Order: sequence, then C-alpha cells, then structure tokens
Amino acid sequence: MTEPSGETAPEAPEDVAHEDGAPSAGPEEETTGPEETTGPEEATGPEGDASGPEEETAGGEDGKAAGEAAPELSEAQAELAAQRELRARIEARKAEKSGPVAGGTKLSGTAADLLAAVRAVEGGSASGSAFFETAPEPPAAPGPREAVRPPAPAVPVPAVAPAPVLAPAPTAGALAGVREVLARGGAPEALASRTAAALGERAAEALTEDPWRLLAVSGVRPEQADGFARALLGGACGPDDPRRTVALTVWLLDRAALQGHTALTVDEVRAGLAGHGVPDPEQAVETAVSEGAVLLFQEEEVPEGEAPEDPEEDPDGSGEETGAGAGDDGPSEPPLLGLDRYALAEESLAEGLARLVRTVTPDEWDGGELERAVGGHGLVLHTGGEAARAEPSALAAAARERGLRTLVTVHAPERLDAAERAAGTAVPLAALLSGTAGPGRDEEGALALDLLVVLDAPQLDVETGALLVEALPDGCRLLLSGDPDVLGAAGPGAVFADALAARVCPRVASRRPDPGPLGELVSGIGIGELNQVEAPGKEVVIVPVRDAGEAVHRTVQLVADSVPRAFGLSPEDTRVITVGHGGSAGTRALNAALKQRLNPGPGRFGGYDPGDRVAYAPVPGRTVAGTVLGADAEGLRLRTADGEVVVAKERVESALRHGWALTAHQAAGDRWPAVVAVLPGDAAGGLSRPWVYTAFGRAERHLSVVHGVDQALPRAVAEVLAPARTTRLRPLLTGLLAVPDEE
Repeated sequence: MTEPSGETAPEAPEDVAHEDGAPSAGPEEETTGPEETTGPEEATGPEGDASGPEEETAGGEDGKAAGEAAPELSEAQAELAAQRELRARIEARKAEKSGPVAGGTKLSGTAADLLAAVRAVEGGSASGSAFFETAPEPPAAPGPREAVRPPAPAVPVPAVAPAPVLAPAPTAGALAGVREVLARGGAPEALASRTAAALGERAAEALTEDPWRLLAVSGVRPEQADGFARALLGGACGPDDPRRTVALTVWLLDRAALQGHTALTVDEVRAGLAGHGVPDPEQAVETAVSEGAVLLFQEEEVPEGEAPEDPEEDPDGSGEETGAGAGDDGPSEPPLLGLDRYALAEESLAEGLARLVRTVTPDEWDGGELERAVGGHGLVLHTGGEAARAEPSALAAAARERGLRTLVTVHAPERLDAAERAAGTAVPLAALLSGTAGPGRDEEGALALDLLVVLDAPQLDVETGALLVEALPDGCRLLLSGDPDVLGAAGPGAVFADALAARVCPRVASRRPDPGPLGELVSGIGIGELNQVEAPGKEVVIVPVRDAGEAVHRTVQLVADSVPRAFGLSPEDTRVITVGHGGSAGTRALNAALKQRLNPGPGRFGGYDPGDRVAYAPVPGRTVAGTVLGADAEGLRLRTADGEVVVAKERVESALRHGWALTAHQAAGDRWPAVVAVLPGDAAGGLSRPWVYTAFGRAERHLSVVHGVDQALPRAVAEVLAPARTTRLRPLLTGLLAVPDEE
C-alpha cells in the first residue's frame, strides 16, 4: 500500500493492525483506570467519550432530554415541574409495594419501600484508603458543569424546541452560605456555584451536617471529600462514618454509570468500598440500602418452560449476550445495586417494549424476511453493517405505500438523506424527542405513528430509549436497526444488545456485505481477523510511526496535504480518530496541531476562532459536529447539520471541544469520506475489537492508519472484547414477556 501523497509507505504484513482503544488507564483517556476494569469504554461528559465532545473520561454534564418544558414555562419552572413529577412517580411506586415483589420486573426487599429521590454524582477514581494516614489536599476546582438532573418523566412532550434545561440558579444567600462552609473546610471558592446547584438552597446546611455530600459535585474525588470532612469535623469522623460510606456507595454507582452500567453486583460495590478504606463494606452496603440512597435488586431466573420462544437461534451471528448474568446457567442472577434514575428508566423501557409487543395487530405483509417480521410483530430487531442500512429504509418506503404513518430516525443528523429530511420522512433522534421534527404529539403525548424505524440503535442509552418508547402509541410497530459490533451507547445501558440477548422478538440479520476493500477489512475485524486487503485505489494505507510526536506530524500532513491531493477532498472531509483525549497523541494534542495548520488564530472567543471545527455536546450522550461562526453577547455561534445554534457563554468550556480529532465514541454513528486513525504506541493497552471496528468503519472512501503499536493491534482484534455492561433490561424483558398476557 502507499500513502496518498505518493510517498511509499512500507506494506503492512497480514497481521498488522490499527490501534484504537478500549479502557486504558488515566482520566485523560477514553477509558478509566484499574478501578473500572470491568466497565465498558465510555463515560459521560465532554471530557469522556460518551456524552460530551470528549466523551470517554469522567466528567461532563448530565442533562435531560430536550423537549420537557412547555412553551409557557420558564426553564426554572420546567425543571421544578420535572422534579415534582419524578417524585410523584417514586411515591406512587412506594404505595404499590407492601412487601417483596417478584424479581425480574420490579424492585424487591427493603429497597422497594425506600425509594429515594435521584442522587446523581460524578467524580474521579483515586483511592481513599489512606484517609487517616495523610491529610488529603483540599478539593481542586473542577471545570464548569451543569447540575445533574433526574431523567425526564413520562409526560407529554410539547412540539417545541427548548434549549437545554438548566437547574434554577442558586440565590445570593445560598451561595454566600456555601462559600463560608467551603472556606472552613479548605475547599476552593470556585466550587460554590456548582455545590449550590447540586445540593439546592440548603446546600450550606447539608454540607455542615454531612461533608461527604461534596461528592455530589462534579470532579470532587473521595480523598478530597475526606480532607474536607476532616477539616470540618476533626476527630468526629472516621473511615467507617455512615455518612461517608453512603456517599461512597452512591459515588461508585455513578462512576459505573460513566462506564455504561446501570447497576453493579453487590460484591463489586463491596470491593470498591474496601478499596477506599471502608472497614466493613458489607455493613456499608446495608446502610446505603436502608437509607434509600441505593436500590437492591434480585432478578429471578425465568422458570424452565416459560422462557420466550426464540424466533431465531442466533441470526446476528454474535453468539454473545449482555446484561446482568447474561449467559449464566445458575439458579438466579446475582443481587445488584443501582440508582433510582436508571432503575426507573429500565423498568419504563421494558414495560414500554412489552406494551408494543402486546398491542400490535399482526398483519401478513408481502416481501422479504424483514417485511414479514415487521408486519407480524410490534418489536423487531435488525442487524447488519453499513450496506444493511438500505434495508430498513426500503421497508419504511414500502410501509408508507401501505398507508402507514412511518418515520425513520437516526442518531447523527449528518447521516440523514437530504431528500428524506426535506420530505419529513427521516429526522434526527434528538429533534424527534424535542418535538422540532416529526409528526408531533397528541394530547396524551404520543407520537402520531404506526411504524418507527430507528437506525444506529446501538447508540441508544437506557434513558433515551425510555423516552422514545414512552412516546409511541399502543399498536405502533418499532424496528430497531444497527450494527451490534460497534461501540455501545455513550450513556448508561445497552438497549440494543440487551434486546437481542433477551430473545423476546424476531431478529433479522442482513446478509448484505459491505463492499470494497474497506468493507472487507472491517468485516474481518468483526469476526476477529485483521486481514491485509488489496487496495488498488489506496482505500487503505498504513503509515508506520516510531513515536507520538511523529504520529502527530504525519496526521497533520495526511489531513492537510496527502489525502486532499490524492482524493480531491478538502480537510473538512477528513476526520481524525484517536484512542483518548490525553497524552502526546490524544485529541487535545492533535486538535491543537490541526488548528495551528488549518485555522490558526488567537482563540478570541473562549479559545475558539471563526472557522474552527468543534464537537458540541448539547446534552449528555450526543456529540454534534459544527463550525464556529462567531460570537456575540448571547454566546458562541455554531453552524451544525441542524442549522445555526448558540452555545451560552457559561456552557462553552463544559460543552465544547475542538473537533478535527475525535475519539471513537464521539465518532460512532457518523461517517466521513476519509478517516485517519491514530494509534500511538502508548495506546496498546487500551485496544479492543469493538474500538478498532468502530474507528475503521467510519471511513467511506479512504482510511489511513497512523500505526505505532506493532503486534498489539492484531492481538486486540483477535482476543480483546469490550467488557460487558451490567444492566437489568434483559431480565426485565424476559420476565415481562415470558408468560402470555392475561388480558
């Protein structure tokens, strides 16, 4: 193979691979350190490869799906209304429970009577085992961040386009009280606004009573909260203080959510607590459950003979299952601990999918396997690569000819067909949920649809999935389509993988292969083989490098000169994908070098200049590509595929990053004419088959691999799978659909 510039590059041997990463160490990377080795590669927030422009590290902002605020309400009023609705749902669930509830569909045990309001926190991964050996440093001020909010309630969503909903601004009195408490504890004043936003008007009193509530503030680590508590309480606190152990339990579950888990096993939580110096982890877990801070689940095994009939043996060919206890033959699932917000979302999603399965009127449709399956069932799963996307689109067109109200929705607006978007037959998922596109809602909040086709379904997290399914009316058919080999959703949950593993509906696997050398390469990676492919048109080029500095230099050369010269593409048509954000060849270093070459400037507007490519996270779990147009009193103006948007000044630092170089999670769901995959030598420990498959599969015409990991790449493709996410959706679906509906 040769480099596009015409310079000869050494040919890649058959086992040469391209390096991208699964969980690797360090908060600046796409993945997390040893404490999160069981979690998938993603996290939320703009510093992590899941929900923000820089998604795969801890940090960033949790937010509510757009569309919750009615036009006549202010943002503050809408937020308060959403919180009241959530509390009402929780209280309603409490009232239904007078004792243990059968596992598999509901909460059980003491936790069922002690459901608490959402306590979503986020922080780092350092150990607190040396709590009393040395005095920890006071908390460092993390970057700006919006307050974490509960999931959107199941209420009608108006057909308007609200801006991201922010929590009510703390009053001057609340801020003053928080500053005084922070000063007494040796914490920086910069934490005041976020602390008040996270803990509410009584934040000062809350911190005085329980200093470990500081862990609810983004970026605060356990050892920093310990130092704060020591300064306030002195000898009145210790490593086994119930306030500390409860806060750490919640913090561990929030850290797990950054890795895609909606729950953890009790043993995993106990181990995490022990790692942070808790003397009696078992008692700590019991305390957290009894106080309602976390919920305890015991999913029951479906009795033999009641398991749902499997429509197909394994049509997607994966042979893999996900979710809590997937593939276990034991008598029951292990007990799990989780947070209320994800419990509500998974239960709502499972109940909504079961409702669609039960309420559809079967019909005999002519056509191929996919058409027949959709005609006869309320929920159908479709798997395949890029070429397979044509099949659900063709199905949607045929359904419209039958007179059905049909809509196609996609994860990335850039992937919409221009004609379909203009006709209103295909819309971005975020626009559908916010009400800015699509058929609108009736008085009960349901979408006026008979069939919804969801492309890029693996990118659905559990909260987004719940919002979407809750909006579908009874009798509506739902087709979830996607490639099961790509990296999973940025947010917590594994909706598509869990639905496949549950085997409660037809699963149709496409037999349409992806064409050309790129299709051959990516298809081989999907089955664990890194093959050398013939690329007469320079579709695949290997660019060996010795170190990270050379990797950055060659990447800039490829984007700015070689690829445009060889393929007639502009630098805007090429995207760089690398393993993580930090390091000498991470997104930060690459974006700095690419900006200097492609759009030099002083960064007049919060570090940005007109013409800069950016990655914008309007809400967690969604990254939007854009270009900076300028700035005014309202904020930074961007041009995106959805049109012009304004990013408020206070959100620029937390929600925006330069976007010439992305991580694989940011890139998932989108494609570009050319991709440069950068694999520096220090990325070897973070490589996995799904990461390589996702990164290489983003290229439509050309892929350059800046390769510095030697044999680590073929080993990763052959042997390293992404860690399974611990979720509850699969057993919930199985439990709901195992026994025929009595109605």
